[in-house]
Amino acid sequence: MSFPLLTATAALPAIGAVVTAAVPAARRNAAKSLALVFSLATLALAIVVLVRFDPDGGRYQLTESHSWIQDFGVRYELGVDGIGVALVALTALLIPFIILAGWHDADPLETGDASLSSFAAGRWRPTQGFFALILAVEAMVIISFEATDVFLFYIFFEAMLIPMYFLIGGFGDRAHEHGEEAASTQRSYAAVKFLLYNLVGGLIMLAAVIGLYVVAGNFSLTEIAEARANGTLDMATNTERWLFLGFFFAFAVKAPLWPLHTWLPNAMGEATTPVAVLITAVVDKVGTFAMLRFCLQLFPEASKWATPAILVLAVISIIYGALLAVGQRDIKRLVAYASISHFGFIILGIFAMTSQGQSGATLYMVNHGISTAALMLVAGFLISRRGSRLIADYGGVQKVAPVLAGTFLIGGLATLSLPGLAPFVSEFLVLVGTFARYPAIGIIATFGIVLAALYTLVLYQRTMTGPVKPEVAAMPDLRARELVVVAPLIVLLIFLGVYPKPVTDIVNPAVKQTLSDVHKKDPQPEVEAAK
Repeated sequence: MSFPLLTATAALPAIGAVVTAAVPAARRNAAKSLALVFSLATLALAIVVLVRFDPDGGRYQLTESHSWIQDFGVRYELGVDGIGVALVALTALLIPFIILAGWHDADPLETGDASLSSFAAGRWRPTQGFFALILAVEAMVIISFEATDVFLFYIFFEAMLIPMYFLIGGFGDRAHEHGEEAASTQRSYAAVKFLLYNLVGGLIMLAAVIGLYVVAGNFSLTEIAEARANGTLDMATNTERWLFLGFFFAFAVKAPLWPLHTWLPNAMGEATTPVAVLITAVVDKVGTFAMLRFCLQLFPEASKWATPAILVLAVISIIYGALLAVGQRDIKRLVAYASISHFGFIILGIFAMTSQGQSGATLYMVNHGISTAALMLVAGFLISRRGSRLIADYGGVQKVAPVLAGTFLIGGLATLSLPGLAPFVSEFLVLVGTFARYPAIGIIATFGIVLAALYTLVLYQRTMTGPVKPEVAAMPDLRARELVVVAPLIVLLIFLGVYPKPVTDIVNPAVKQTLSDVHKKDPQPEVEAAK
């Protein structure tokens, strides 16, 4: 039997989580180092998966299949297509930077009181637990991108909520304008809201998963999709639509799509900066990925039926998220609302049902992960120096910390999709793909670009330019560890902005197969006959 490469890629961070959690509390630095080593080893395995993957090969590669719960047709089935392998690589790439960026975020404020109440209040933090939870989330996200059994996917889609709940509620941001007691209350609220929203979505999806089993007799994505394609499995129209809505609702909560988005600003605002990056750059991608893998493949007719409504919701997300970002006075909440706008673009590209739109959406998932990580992590370094998330508390930072300001600017310019930086290519493809089939929707979505320029440049102007405020006059520039975190992300943003071909070559065959699943072809351009 060949080496189970996909299992190993997901199992390694899970093992790392257990090992890291077992480190004695007194050896905090050892726990950090172990977590970093396991994350780098996972990245090495993900690179092997990427190298082994053949874009011109079969749809699902490096497959594994083993009987699990035989009586109910549940199997342990893994496989990656071009979309899945790109997101596995993104996840494995970002986790080491998240760990490095959060190197001191879980250092205890108090060492004498190790009670649960002290942990809940944020006064005592088990450092090894923080890094173990990050690795646990990585393991669950990776296996979600690899699972081709619907039930297996559902288990890890839901299970990742538990470590995320503790990361948000137990290791919240220390920079809070109203003091530690208020911060503890806000963290608890954000964590519970995150959990409840996603649990409700998951429960609705569970009902749809059970319904799918009743109709299809198994949980295998490949078998069900093949049966739908060759006509041996014929779902009633209403049945398919209800099942689609059950799956889509859960994915829209995770994505997050308006109006199911309200948990995200709270969660990102109250979490530590690395955990905020984990939420929006890694975990939320499971929702948009699942729309491509499960909604479109399992329910092609229902996907086309729901497309007009979903496109309207996506456009609302784009404009609404950008407008609220413009009015924010909290740096982290601004990035959160900007991400809601960006996820609107991703969902718009998916349901435009064109190859350009879906290629752009997949590329957007990768590029958004890198650009948001770069901007948010630099913002976190800024906040940790000043001890405030409020935009009004900054000014003139570029004069005292030019490298910090420069990297912040590049991350911001990537967020507004400046040509030459990675997100521009993906946003351009999404809009081109949307214009080709839904020109009115494409025109409205374009206003999101204008608003992105507004909130990004206003944020930079208010924090980095102008007179130097006394509170930032002694602010140090980026340190070596922080440069190690930010520099590779900046390099990737520039490289993929100039040369996105390595990613598009991987994802394009999978996108074409997805379009074939829903029986869609790119609309032909209307060329006026030569006179």
